[in-house]
Amino acid sequence: MTDSSVAQTEVLLLMGPPGAGKGTQALKLAQARGLHKLSTGDMLRDHVKRGTDLGRQAKSIMDAGELVPDELIIAMVRAELEKQTPVRVLLDGFPRTAAQAEALDRLLSELQVSITAVVLLEVQEDELVKRLLSRAEREGRSDDNETTIRNRMQVYQRQTKPLIDYYQRSGQLRHVNGLGPVDEVLVRIAEVLP
Repeated sequence: MTDSSVAQTEVLLLMGPPGAGKGTQALKLAQARGLHKLSTGDMLRDHVKRGTDLGRQAKSIMDAGELVPDELIIAMVRAELEKQTPVRVLLDGFPRTAAQAEALDRLLSELQVSITAVVLLEVQEDELVKRLLSRAEREGRSDDNETTIRNRMQVYQRQTKPLIDYYQRSGQLRHVNGLGPVDEVLVRIAEVLP
């Protein structure tokens, strides 16, 4: 990577079903491209730990067993992006809905940046189930059985299809085969990025 590429804005989104390898690829991709990996889960935990205004609001909502509303998540994303000049980020696990995608577009527009690409890791469901069962066995997750895993796949499809359609319509979606060795998948991702 050249120094001039680091000076340019880049906003990547990484999507895919549970077990597709998003976490592994996000770390490698962020490192390879000099991007700040931004996970909304990590951000929430960090704000709560530091006791920020946003963290206190999020904690009271999470303690009540509710989902943190989009406005609060967007405010946290905004706080992170406003620290960066230029904005160079890989968003991991956000957005999760079309409404969040629209809010992200508005935020990026205000910051005068746009999404570079949205990468969708695609892996057949049977392979995902096999990967997740193997991970559950390695990590001792007795609650992850084939029935619960297949249910998670259905929930993912239901919740994420509108988001995939949203980015497909915008022309930003890049489909990548997520099967194979980690480094091969990383090469495939690099090939679809500008």
